[in-house]
Amino acid sequence: MKRIKLLRITTAPISLRLLITGQPEYMQESGFEVILISADGDDWALMPNLNKFQHIKIDMARQISLVKDAKALMQLTKLFRKIKPDIVHSHTPKAGLLAMMAAKASGVPVRIHTLAGMPLMTTFGIKRKILTWAEKMTYTCAGEVWPNSKELSKYILQNKLIDPEKSRMILNGSSNGIDLSRYSSNNLSLARIEEIKRQYDIADTDFIFLAVGRVVKDKGIEELVDAFSFINNQYPHTKLFILGPFEKANAVSDEVKATIQSHPKVTHISWSDEVEYFMGLAKCFVHASHREGFPNVVLQAGAMQCPVICSNITGNIDIVESENEGSTYRVKDKNALISKMEWVLNNYNEAQKKAENLQQKIYNNFNRQAVFAAIKQRYIQLLKEKNIDVSGIH
Repeated sequence: MKRIKLLRITTAPISLRLLITGQPEYMQESGFEVILISADGDDWALMPNLNKFQHIKIDMARQISLVKDAKALMQLTKLFRKIKPDIVHSHTPKAGLLAMMAAKASGVPVRIHTLAGMPLMTTFGIKRKILTWAEKMTYTCAGEVWPNSKELSKYILQNKLIDPEKSRMILNGSSNGIDLSRYSSNNLSLARIEEIKRQYDIADTDFIFLAVGRVVKDKGIEELVDAFSFINNQYPHTKLFILGPFEKANAVSDEVKATIQSHPKVTHISWSDEVEYFMGLAKCFVHASHREGFPNVVLQAGAMQCPVICSNITGNIDIVESENEGSTYRVKDKNALISKMEWVLNNYNEAQKKAENLQQKIYNNFNRQAVFAAIKQRYIQLLKEKNIDVSGIH
């Protein structure tokens, strides 16, 4: 019996590793032949169970690069015609554009793009026009587009970027759901918690604000660092932990970078595979991002019952939907962020009640296994509509 070929593609391998964690294994065990495609990078080596899958490296650039983009498009088209996948499912903007165009040209029967944030939402002028064209082209070539949040779905429909019949959200949003067994304070090792406290000089009296994500302007790091500097002058027992790498594209200012590297109460960690431990130690999680699809880190912090402060953007407000679940503030407004940080410091019992409400909602709506099952069922339905035998899928 011919196995259904499912091709998953992202621009960078870190997205394969983090955005769809566990999905390749789940789909392979369900009877699909899973093929992974991304650019070269260190994250391939960090991907679990990689030996179980055929994996192919195609050079793709996150930024606009006409030469690289044209070359990658030709390589993908040639590859798809050779291996004849039944499903091509893309994530991230550049991989989505190139993969959907190549899949359409190659006659791939099922073409899906998961939409998890759009760079055009924070750009202007000619660049915004180019990115808008790219999104429209992606959606035109795709058979279905899966926005991973209600607000993102609303945005692309209101701005007439997509044929409404092509837009579909899986369950309640989220590209991957959340592993509730991992992001649970009850499952943390007490010994490891104490090791981390010693390693980073964390005292029981410290009030830790935590941010997780790339250290770039679009993640709101500049206003967060400025806000924390003000807060720390008033509340010396506060500390800020930032987990995520500095990046050259959309880089923070030299001044902010210097503050991150030199401020005695700011700890920067380029990467950690133990995010849940830092969320368990944090008193408040701050997500100051300027644009998102459906941010996994907010889901993770919420599942850990860590009080959340986040900007009032698409994605964030799909998770923290009311002030009963967390604190939201006007995006890019440093003074509003300072006000919310002060409120959490001075009203921590109330902040914890909000965190309990958010945790309950996440437990009820974003279980990873339910998301995986819903994705698989949609794959099966789309394959059946193309008269493709799915009897080998279970």
